[in-house]
Amino acid sequence: MKNILKTMLVVCTLYTNVLYAKNIELSATVISDNEKYITSRFMGFIKTVNVAEGDIVKKGQTLYAIDSTEIDSKKRQATLSVQMYENQYETMNRNYERYKRLYTKGLVSKFEMEQLELGTTNLANMVKISKLQVQEVKNQYKYLTIKAPNDGVIVQKSIKAGEMAIPGMPALVLSDLSSLKIKTEISEGDLKNIYIGQKASVKIPSMNLTTQGEIVAIIPSSNPMTHSFTIKLSFQKSENIYPGMYATVLIQAK
Repeated sequence: MKNILKTMLVVCTLYTNVLYAKNIELSATVISDNEKYITSRFMGFIKTVNVAEGDIVKKGQTLYAIDSTEIDSKKRQATLSVQMYENQYETMNRNYERYKRLYTKGLVSKFEMEQLELGTTNLANMVKISKLQVQEVKNQYKYLTIKAPNDGVIVQKSIKAGEMAIPGMPALVLSDLSSLKIKTEISEGDLKNIYIGQKASVKIPSMNLTTQGEIVAIIPSSNPMTHSFTIKLSFQKSENIYPGMYATVLIQAK
């Protein structure tokens, strides 16, 4: 009788272990796979900020604007340069035309005429260059109004009106709600039991949502502290799902 009970206990234990080995349950988080750090191209004082954290924005919507004082000054300088070179060109060109007439009469040397011709050509080129510089400055105005590159939600705001916008420093963080993924970590020992394209059950308890997911990425870089690997899953989305929500993942091991 004791032997029968021992045998039954071993069988139950093995059966339980087999069931446990076939299921990997993981804690996870909803993330945006298209999160953008919004920054400005030019330095300047922030004139207006039109969004707050949590705001849902549309592509092309104005997020914030930078004061144009500095570029206005550059535009005035560039415009003055155009006027200066145009005036110099007109004067030089009149002298050149006069010297050409005098040269035909033998009253001036060829060298003098050629020097004026060269000066006229150089000034004509400077007029063209200065006009291009004016256009370049005008093009900079469009970078003073920072717009949303895509639909999304503002998840972080680190600027206020009146502060200095610094190129390269993130002012806003925009998360694309159309590109949500589930992110979790799996232990090194379970890595052999998963693969790209593998199906999984995804649950978001706060929204009472249970849906199907699929492993789309296994990041080949282990966390040295936990010896775990990051994986990402796509899932069937529904409304009111946002980055940062808690989720669980149940994977049927291969």
